[in-house]
Parts: sequence; structure tokens; C-alpha cells
Amino acid sequence: MATSSALETLIDLAQRESDAIAKRLGAALKAVEEAEQKLVMLDGYRDEYVRKLDAAQLAGITPFAYHNFVAFIGKLDNAILGQREVIKHAQYKADVEKKAWQESERKRLSYRTLNERAALDALALENKRDQKLMDDHAARGARYKQR
Repeated sequence: MATSSALETLIDLAQRESDAIAKRLGAALKAVEEAEQKLVMLDGYRDEYVRKLDAAQLAGITPFAYHNFVAFIGKLDNAILGQREVIKHAQYKADVEKKAWQESERKRLSYRTLNERAALDALALENKRDQKLMDDHAARGARYKQR
């Protein structure tokens, strides 16, 4: 079984790794949230320009202005599609980081469990030695009294 100090070192290294991965996971989740907010903003812009186009059509609009509205809404549609891809990529990265963090935590907890078992084994061995010493001392005392 590994020594306690070696296990402590492994636990410390695993904790550092877990902390670093947790930071990356936090950044990845923040990127997902920001990408989703940007998509909501783009959807809002698109809805606003569709309403403006509808209002302009009711009021009367030139073909040139109509073309500009439609072209701009098309660009917004492309931006929305692109942003959905950004969200997919960001979500994938967040999922990868989450799995890495879970694996890192599993490893850290495994080391901690090994360390706790080693400590319990050492305590049991120490108790066994103490009991043997007590038994030997009691046996010597009994022999001494018999003389």
C-alpha cells in the first residue's frame, strides 16, 4: 500500500487538477450562457425588424426600402443560424469539461478513500500492537506474582 505522504501528494495534485478543470468548466458554462443571450438578442432584433417591415408595408414602402428590409432580415437569419452553431459548440465544450471534472473528482475521491483506508489500517495495526504490549505486560505481571 502507498505511504500516507504519497497519497497526500496525490490527493493534493488531484485537488489542483480538479480546481483547474472546475475553472474551465465555469468558463465554458459562462460561454454557453453568453451565446444563448446573444441568440435571444438576435431573435429580438429580427422580430423588431419584421414588425418595422410590417408597419412600413402598411404605411407604404418603396421597393428599394422593401429590398433593404428583406436583405437585413436575411442577414439576421444568417446570424441567428451562426449563433445556434456557436451555442452547439459551446455546449459541446461545456459537456466535455463537465465529464473531465467528474472524472477528476472521481480520481480525487478515490485517492482520499485510499488514504482513509490506509489511516484505518495503520490505526488498527497500532491498536493491535498496543493490545499485544498490554497482554505481554499483564502476563509478565502474573508470572512475577506467582514467584
